[in-house]
Amino acid sequence: MPPPLTTLELPGIKKLRSGKVREVFDLGETLLFVATDRISAFDCILPDPIPDKGAVLNQLSAFWFLRFNFVPNHMISVQFDPPPEAAPEYNRLRRRSMIVRKTEPLPVECVVRGYLAGSGWKEYQESGSVCGHKLPTGLTLASQLPEPIFTPATKSETGHDINIDWTECCRILGDEVAEQVRNCSLRIYEAGREHAAKCGIIVADTKFEFGRVDGQILLIDECLTPDSSRFWPADEYITGQSPPSFDKQFVRDYLETLDWDKTPPAPSLPPEVIEKTSAKYREAFTRLTGAPLAT
Repeated sequence: MPPPLTTLELPGIKKLRSGKVREVFDLGETLLFVATDRISAFDCILPDPIPDKGAVLNQLSAFWFLRFNFVPNHMISVQFDPPPEAAPEYNRLRRRSMIVRKTEPLPVECVVRGYLAGSGWKEYQESGSVCGHKLPTGLTLASQLPEPIFTPATKSETGHDINIDWTECCRILGDEVAEQVRNCSLRIYEAGREHAAKCGIIVADTKFEFGRVDGQILLIDECLTPDSSRFWPADEYITGQSPPSFDKQFVRDYLETLDWDKTPPAPSLPPEVIEKTSAKYREAFTRLTGAPLAT
């Protein structure tokens, strides 16, 4: 297993930004996305990387982008030919980089929920609804919803994302664009959920991002990964409790046991949590793609 990647500089290539997970470089007409092994929880970047995590995110997103050809996306290639001065760093980019189109990201996270968990569960307990969707009474934690619901949220670079209702989504994006991304999000979720079910995985919820280029709306960033989704093993699913997961919920659950106020600096993770999280990410990849992770 190669050593974890937490940060990256590429000689001769301008870095535009470092996100919670991705390093973004300017290639002129396109962008180079590099998925690091950083992990965030409660909107804080943790000090300990998760080995192979970036490779899982990159390769799984590429798998879905190719599969969902009914929705245009920003991926151009997973092959990158570096300039000579950046060649020594190229081995660190293998299997975790993607060349993508430049877009103007839309300022809304497009969340789809098929099950009641996370902030949706908390909101349901308080109001009986989630982002304006009135739900049946008597649902419990991890209950399957009568049908998937679109529950958008505002995007935040520093603080927590805030759930919004459909009216606010339309105000931010405009009616036509809001309708388009809602329909795309629900369609992708349904297709992904159907495929994952055949692999023994429940997609409880997920979030998508979209961008605009030349008047066209594209699916961007990542797609149905353990970072952007809740993946539950179907054979261990029980309502009324938080199911085990193939995503970073394992890390969140550990952090919830600590006396930490969820503000930086984040606490370190013990080796067993790091190792189990890495194994869960790799298992999700293998189950969903039917292939071993290339590292």
